[in-house]
Amino acid sequence: MNFDSFRLAAATADLSEEPTAREHADLVEFRMDLADEPLDALAGYDGDLPLLVTNRTTWEGGEAPPYGRLDALAGAIEHDAVAAVDVELATLRGRPTGTNDATVADLVEAARERDVTVVASVHDFDGTPDPRTLDALLSAAAAAGDVGKLATTAGGRGDALALLAATHRAAERGAPVATMAMGEAGRHTRAVAPVYGSRIGYAPVRPEAATAPGQFDLATLRELVDRLR
Repeated sequence: MNFDSFRLAAATADLSEEPTAREHADLVEFRMDLADEPLDALAGYDGDLPLLVTNRTTWEGGEAPPYGRLDALAGAIEHDAVAAVDVELATLRGRPTGTNDATVADLVEAARERDVTVVASVHDFDGTPDPRTLDALLSAAAAAGDVGKLATTAGGRGDALALLAATHRAAERGAPVATMAMGEAGRHTRAVAPVYGSRIGYAPVRPEAATAPGQFDLATLRELVDRLR
């Protein structure tokens, strides 16, 4: 999938919700780690929207067990509907992944062979790093994947501003990135970051099933982004 411009991902653990997302989303983020029998769900998927598959590890905010996590992602990208795969930057850098037949190198190679976009992601649930660290993380993530994703936690407006500034600097360097500041203080960044170059936004199909703090509902985020850009 082409991420040369902004794409809005509707996040869900239930692919049967895809028709609800079609009006506002460009793709669906399928949270495999939150789904029951995710590979079976993928096998039966016949929706219109392409998929970004995420099997988030526990040490970065998800619920996927360490055993078989990469194997499940490798199986997922074999499906034609899968256009992108999310892999943590730490995983790409060699952090132990538990028991898997597939290595992270195998996963990335398979993604390349199938023209599946690799989103290299970083999540900081404790705060927002200093500007130099923000720049380094975005550069590293963008270099490791096709799109570098960075989600930090904003304790105040200064943190939100720092992330937006880092997004702008990354875009000026030509680095494809997706950014957002989690938490109430950073909520507006989800709508504003695309103005500064963020390529992917996330919103839940059902607001009550939000997968990160501070998310807008899907229709609201679509309207805000479209009005601001």
